[in-house]
Amino acid sequence: MEPPTLRKAGSKQEEAFGVQPRRVADLGTVPSLRRSNSSLRKVRRSQNLFGNSEKQESLSSWIPENIKKKECMYFVESSKLSDAGKVVCECGYTRQQHLEEATRPHTWQGKDWDPKKHVQEMPTDAFGDIVFTGLGQKVGKYVRLSQDTPPSVIYHLMTQYWGLDVPNLLISVTGGAKDFNMKPRLKSVFRRGLVKVAQTTGAWIITGGSHTGVMKQVGEAVRDFTLSSSHNEGEVVTVGVATWGTVHNREDLIHPSGGFPAEYVMDEEGQGHLTCLDSNHSHFILVDDGTHGRYGVEIPLRTRLEKFISEQTKERGGVAIKIPIVCVVLEGGPGTLHTIYNAITNGTPCVVVEGSGRVADVIAQVAGLPISEVTISRIQQKLSVFFQEVFETLTESRIAEWTKKIQDIVRRRQLLTIFREGKDGQQDVDVAILQALLKASRSHDHFGHENWDHQLKLAVAWNRVDIARSEIFTDERQWKPSELHPMMTAALISNKPEFVKLFLENGVRLKEFVTWDTLLYLYQNLDPSCLFHSKLQKVLAEEPERPVCTPPAPRVQMHHVAQVLRELLGDFTQPLYPRPRTGDRPRLLLPVPNIKLNVQGVSLRSLYKRSPGHVAFTMDPVRDLLIWAIIQNRRELAEIIWAQSQDCIAAALACSKILKELSKEEEDTDSLEEMLALADEYEHRAIGVFTECHRKDEDRAQKLLTRVSEAWGKTTCLQLALEAKDMKFVSHGGVQAFLTKVWWGQLCVDNGLWRVIVCMLAFPLLYTGLISFRERRLQAGPGLPRVRAFFNAPVVIFHLNILSYFAFLCLFAYVLMVDFQPTPSCCEYLIYFWLFSLVCEELRQLFYDPDEFGLMKMALLYFSDFWNKLDIGAILLFIAGLTCRLIPALLYPGRIILSLDFIMFCLRLMHIFTISKTLGPKIIIVKRMMKDVFFFLFLLAVWVVSFGVAKQAILIHNESRVDWIFRGVVYQSYLTIFGQMPAYIDGVNFSLDQCSPNGTDPYKPKCPESDAVRHEPAFPEWLTVILLCLYLLFTNILLLNLLIAMFNYTFQQVQEHTDQIWKFQRHDLIEEYQGRPPAPPPFILLSHLHLFIKRVVLKIPARRRKQLKSKLEKNEEAALLSWEIYLKESYLQNQQYQQKQRPEQKIQDIGNKVSTMVDLLEMESLKRSGSMEQRLASLEEQVAQTSRALHWVMKALRDGGFGSEEGIPAPAPQKASEGQDLEPDGRQEEEDVGDTHHVNARHLLYPNSHVTRFPVPNEKVPWETAFLIYDPPFYTDDRKDRGLVDPVGNALEPLSGISYNAVDGPIDRRSFHGVYVVQDGLPLNPMGRTGLRGRGSLGCFGPNHTLQPVITRWRRNQDGAICRKSIKKMLEVLVVKHSLSEHWALPGGSREPGEILPRKLKQVLRREFWSSFQNLLTQGTEDSRGGCGCQARDQEGAEGGADPAVYRGYVDDPRNTDNAWIETVAISIHFSDQSDMDLKRLNSHLHACDPGMSVRWQVVDRRIPLYANHKTILQKVATLYGAFY
Repeated sequence: MEPPTLRKAGSKQEEAFGVQPRRVADLGTVPSLRRSNSSLRKVRRSQNLFGNSEKQESLSSWIPENIKKKECMYFVESSKLSDAGKVVCECGYTRQQHLEEATRPHTWQGKDWDPKKHVQEMPTDAFGDIVFTGLGQKVGKYVRLSQDTPPSVIYHLMTQYWGLDVPNLLISVTGGAKDFNMKPRLKSVFRRGLVKVAQTTGAWIITGGSHTGVMKQVGEAVRDFTLSSSHNEGEVVTVGVATWGTVHNREDLIHPSGGFPAEYVMDEEGQGHLTCLDSNHSHFILVDDGTHGRYGVEIPLRTRLEKFISEQTKERGGVAIKIPIVCVVLEGGPGTLHTIYNAITNGTPCVVVEGSGRVADVIAQVAGLPISEVTISRIQQKLSVFFQEVFETLTESRIAEWTKKIQDIVRRRQLLTIFREGKDGQQDVDVAILQALLKASRSHDHFGHENWDHQLKLAVAWNRVDIARSEIFTDERQWKPSELHPMMTAALISNKPEFVKLFLENGVRLKEFVTWDTLLYLYQNLDPSCLFHSKLQKVLAEEPERPVCTPPAPRVQMHHVAQVLRELLGDFTQPLYPRPRTGDRPRLLLPVPNIKLNVQGVSLRSLYKRSPGHVAFTMDPVRDLLIWAIIQNRRELAEIIWAQSQDCIAAALACSKILKELSKEEEDTDSLEEMLALADEYEHRAIGVFTECHRKDEDRAQKLLTRVSEAWGKTTCLQLALEAKDMKFVSHGGVQAFLTKVWWGQLCVDNGLWRVIVCMLAFPLLYTGLISFRERRLQAGPGLPRVRAFFNAPVVIFHLNILSYFAFLCLFAYVLMVDFQPTPSCCEYLIYFWLFSLVCEELRQLFYDPDEFGLMKMALLYFSDFWNKLDIGAILLFIAGLTCRLIPALLYPGRIILSLDFIMFCLRLMHIFTISKTLGPKIIIVKRMMKDVFFFLFLLAVWVVSFGVAKQAILIHNESRVDWIFRGVVYQSYLTIFGQMPAYIDGVNFSLDQCSPNGTDPYKPKCPESDAVRHEPAFPEWLTVILLCLYLLFTNILLLNLLIAMFNYTFQQVQEHTDQIWKFQRHDLIEEYQGRPPAPPPFILLSHLHLFIKRVVLKIPARRRKQLKSKLEKNEEAALLSWEIYLKESYLQNQQYQQKQRPEQKIQDIGNKVSTMVDLLEMESLKRSGSMEQRLASLEEQVAQTSRALHWVMKALRDGGFGSEEGIPAPAPQKASEGQDLEPDGRQEEEDVGDTHHVNARHLLYPNSHVTRFPVPNEKVPWETAFLIYDPPFYTDDRKDRGLVDPVGNALEPLSGISYNAVDGPIDRRSFHGVYVVQDGLPLNPMGRTGLRGRGSLGCFGPNHTLQPVITRWRRNQDGAICRKSIKKMLEVLVVKHSLSEHWALPGGSREPGEILPRKLKQVLRREFWSSFQNLLTQGTEDSRGGCGCQARDQEGAEGGADPAVYRGYVDDPRNTDNAWIETVAISIHFSDQSDMDLKRLNSHLHACDPGMSVRWQVVDRRIPLYANHKTILQKVATLYGAFY
């Protein structure tokens, strides 16, 4: 039955543990801690670099306000002395260690020491960072706090101030507190497995924190991991919860303002009965109760803290899970057994390591036995083996208590996992721990598929795909793809590629998974540390505010994403996601920020419940996921998604482009290198797939290059490669073959260049067949099309333009040198006309916009080219020179300007020669060296100016002529580098005739400092000579050689990639001449006139040549993409094969196989030895039993009698074959065969009280079995409704008026099990002992009758037909639930005296329906009182009324006692007809009067989360109607 009072939450729960309520700052922020994740850790780390002092100040102010310690305030001398022989207080501290006020005369003088009164809280004085002296520089955290500290405060400290991420798993390690020995292999397996599960799942490990026993084992495991792991594998969080009063050298930790750090010395030799902290733990919580030397103080607080953490919810990727907890047990004594018992009772799974000793081995030995065989004698025998030292001191009551606890532990097999190293197929502790959690989760009852969903959530949170494959994705459960969509989203956001691959293998289709809402949710959950996130925030910041009248919408919209993506891909692409038009309905229908996978809020699963008319919003959802992964630099995720893509070459090139653009703004060097490496990898993938395509079919491969990809912004693969500067791809032979094909137009590629030039000069030769064409119709057709095809070929246009340009330069040079008259000549006018045609061509290139980019974009693209800038500069300089030339006064300056302009026109020739395979690479090298020269000149200028100024100042006095100052400082210093020495630098060539003494002669320099009388130089010659030598040393030798080295480095660097660079730049020239008019300047004006008429007059739009950009028909494009996908799969298979054939991979595979074989051999030997050990143990037990039997026979014969049958020992039962755990079918209520006694009624802790029952093992339950030490406590709860319950107390006088086994006034004290025994005035429970006397929290002594109406109907589909499962019909049952309860229940229970309806049913029915429902219950209630047997039911009778009771009898309830128990009557009310008026009235009157109550119709299933007793009743009802269960 359901307990009457439900578990409290919040502060009430803490008060139940004895915690005093206290106001704590910032506790309201505790629920928001769920947002902690790996990106937050990065933020914290970055903050730690700059804000350590601020954090220490914040910690120093927050901790004393919220965390307290405990101090003894009253010194009472103890009868015991300290280890040093000093007088101590009852608290264990000496007088000197007390506060002054504790030793003064006190108001408590003469009273006994009471910790509740004489120990007070005050601000803690020990917290901060801890460093273990002499054990490295590892820094941990520690805090001293009161045992009454609320766990919420501790959790807040750990997550907010200590910066710990919210864990995905909590591992509580318990066991022996003293050092113990483990087998080396078991120790190695345990250490490796424990740290592996913590590191892979992001778990916290909680231990006792001391350097002994199991805590030491855990610490050494963490130490070994730290020494062997790399820096980026993360730290294992190990929290030690220890007693402050038992810590040795704890004085070193006391720092009132915080220790940053506090140095702690481990002194194991001098610790005495105290313990040292373990240096391998990362965090310490030191629990203080004001005493010294008392162990176990931390256990209650640790229990509360673990329970509080396990109730917290961690949300990641839209999926929220409660933090699971598991208890790992090594060795241990009585305290460990109590810890395991409490954990199992609270539903915490436990993993017991067999072979570690003592309690762990005792439990492991009996875990595989039926409960009926776990007897007191067997436990006594096991204790004698594993507790040899203390076995003689164990009392009979203590052994009974141990037996009872072990029976309760073994009974809940679904929560108990025994790790047997090398046995039962177990190899790793980490797998055993995770399997234990999944087994415990599998045993819990859920509605529908919630159980499997919960297990999958756990596996995803732990990032253990191996567990998911072996435990979840099995034949037992068939997953629908739509059921995996929420977990797929969580795996993507959490960056767990292995799970993404697993979900794809199990049927998830990305085209169905990616919806508009899903994609928007993914972008709203971008990693905050990625660069794309900051760029997106900038776009949002520039977004104008929405009007107040418009409906609210999430800030991040897909057109914002498209805006950032277009910046990365380039403006040559179209936006990937359209901007919503004004008035459009928002596409996102759900409040995404509130999405969680729990029953309380909007479910992430609702994102995938689309209407039937939902249309896919994009052409390629795989592309959208690929972009989402690439912008976050997630290599493995992107690799998996790219393998699913259709347009894979374009996708790979687009990824390369995005990554290269992001790398330009990335500041972190590591991320920058990763991005560039990933970009290079995707370029290689594009090359690999294109190579496969080109090898199969060149024409199709070239179509892939020029096909317009609608999915990637209406661009082409070739354009993407060019914009991404993927030189390796562009230089691929297939791409170059295509470019060569474009370059030759309709001419055959094998035509010699000399033939082309000859036909250009004499085009009638085209009729002779000197030039061959690719198309037969041109080769054999008339002459005019052949001439048109010849002169439209880019190669012909290029060479015509070369001839034209050379002619222009020759004419220009002739005019400048020979025919430059005051009045322009005919040749000069021809130059003007020629230049005008060049200007027109530049304007055509500027305004040519076939892709409709717009004038601004075309201008940016035009001026981004260096040669276009040179053209514009030359034209403008020519215009300036022409303007001056036409003005007679400026004729000569005009000629100078035109002469300089001629140089610019000659430099333009270099661009023309880039098409040459010989000259093109050299031009590239020259361009690179020009950059080197620029930086070299900066260094050279420093030396030239410094030497020139010093020389000028030493030699010349007050030179005022600016031109001569420039010549002396810069010009002469520069010429000195090339060997022209200054005339007066050393005084040898000094002559006054060659200089001007006063600097008046404009053609002579001013004379240096000299002696006017002796006519000799007066400046220090030695100094100027030294300066000259140093100057020449650094400039001629150092800087010039540096320049040569720079040139050599540039040459070597460029020479390696010259071919790629030339092939890459070749495309620009080919594209330019492919779209250029065929006539060369100045005849090109005719083409411009024709173009002007078409575009301006006739309004015919521009069209791009199909050779570089073509749009295919849908059928043709689909066939081409299918062919590309097929070859992509071939490429991936080849890559996998090549990877396997690598020598390193082969060596690794061989090593793995050898390791596997060694493990299998070791496991086989262990299995054999283990099996032998078990068989020997069984044989020994049989021999011992036979020996005792023979001894009894001998004694009987000696005495001359046969003895009594009671003394004959029974044969020992055979043990399980290998001690394997019995796997339950998942039902918690199903018990072992032979375990027929009540179980819940013997739980040691009575519900909602502090009363502990006397332990009653199974064999001692019947009253007939002697149990001499049985001495249960007496407990009767003082209830508020005293008028309706029996008297309180254990006195018999008030109870003498009660009539048992009869109707006692309004109370029926008869039992369905017949007449019960009344002993000493109190009735005895007919089912046996419970370990508690009195009536407990029940209302009456003897039977307490309840009523359970089971209200059912058939489950029907939308058409009204009855649903079936496994051929059987399916039922629905009416259930209710309290908000604080985890289980649902039938709407029954106790009733008011004289009432028919149970109290709980009244809470969910409207008052006006009470009388009608009473009529339905009356018949069944009356029938149920007729006798103890259950009446037969006529299945053909009228349904819709009350049936005879389906169950009458005892209920195994935790509130039962020896003298009071619960009996119930279960009445089935079934509505077979959906049109039944009573059913309709019932549905219309269902209403939860209490806001904390819920009511629903639930499908009947064995996994329905009902109380165990209610499920038993429901199963009987289902059997009664032949329905599915």
